[in-house]
Amino acid sequence: MYRRLLTGLTTARDSDVTRAFRATDRSTAWSLVERLPLKFPAYHPQGFALVGDLIFMSSVEVLEAPVKYPVPVDGYDRTPGKGNGHLFVMDRQGNFKRDIRLGEGTAYHPGGLDFDGKDLWVPAAEYRPNSRAIVYTVDPKTYEVTERFRVEDHVGGVVRDRTTGRVHGISWGSRTLYNWTPTGKQLGKVANESHLLDYQDCSYVAHGKQLCGGVTTLPGPNNTSYDLGGLALLDLRTNRILHEIPFPHFSPTTNQTATRNPVALETTPTHLRLLTAPDDSQTPDLTELQIYETPLS
Repeated sequence: MYRRLLTGLTTARDSDVTRAFRATDRSTAWSLVERLPLKFPAYHPQGFALVGDLIFMSSVEVLEAPVKYPVPVDGYDRTPGKGNGHLFVMDRQGNFKRDIRLGEGTAYHPGGLDFDGKDLWVPAAEYRPNSRAIVYTVDPKTYEVTERFRVEDHVGGVVRDRTTGRVHGISWGSRTLYNWTPTGKQLGKVANESHLLDYQDCSYVAHGKQLCGGVTTLPGPNNTSYDLGGLALLDLRTNRILHEIPFPHFSPTTNQTATRNPVALETTPTHLRLLTAPDDSQTPDLTELQIYETPLS
């Protein structure tokens, strides 16, 4: 029996996931316990939402990659490119169930998503900074897609706060943190005070918090670079980081940082579990659902 991210949302206490994550640190021992090849082309995975026995995964299929301009054009640093936005539905074994298309025109890049107990909230943005995005909800039972509002910026992920009803979002590289009403009235816009990670995918955890996974590419010696992966817990009211850890694990398939793409955390009776999909692929079976666990304290 899975204890999903919604555990404890009706109380003022932290959820099991929140308490378990706050007990981790940089020396916590995580084990890769399962590798499940996805039985469909996963393209470039972006976000996870866990809904019972199903996993919803947003992904961008790039048909024409954006190209950097020599100098900015109309406020943009690159072309929009072309692509398709997907919200894949799969079971816990990685078996394909449904492909829900998201986006419009050059806004073909779905981002991190969240399940609020009734609907999935997911943005689809242009694949370039300082652009535009459409925020949708998707019914996880009927797969009906509803446009909720539009934003004049790249929105890379959204989370619905169960305590206030507000929708929180992150910009390109999570450098700006937003919050809106469910109909899109902007209530806040602040700079992200943390420069350690660029958040890739966030999910709500009780009470009034979000758990984010991310990665930062840093320069190494002799013109090399490396990716630092990690996880962070933020207070949605203040945007303050409550707890964060590096996650020094890499995909055994491609050596990509484990938290580069989607992440989701849940608890079992004995372990804190992290689900990841760090690899990209346009063919079946090369992207894996990789699952890490650490014993509960």
